[in-house]
Amino acid sequence: MEIALKIVLVLFAIGLIGVVLLQRGKSAGLSGAISGGAEHLFGKTKARGMDLFLQRATIVLAIGFFILSLLVAYFVKN
Repeated sequence: MEIALKIVLVLFAIGLIGVVLLQRGKSAGLSGAISGGAEHLFGKTKARGMDLFLQRATIVLAIGFFILSLLVAYFVKN
């Protein structure tokens, strides 16, 4: 049981890393001020659906990772 939970935990960790790396970075600083105006002017509605999916996937994977971490810690302790 412990080994199976550890394998699933590693899969959740890899998935979480992948989803976070696929997300679009938030513009900050002077470069964000310059390029951010163009995005608001022309809009970027195509990427909105994917961004929303990636945000929700990140939340689900993070919650799963947290719960699995607690379960693995419990089983290793006993």
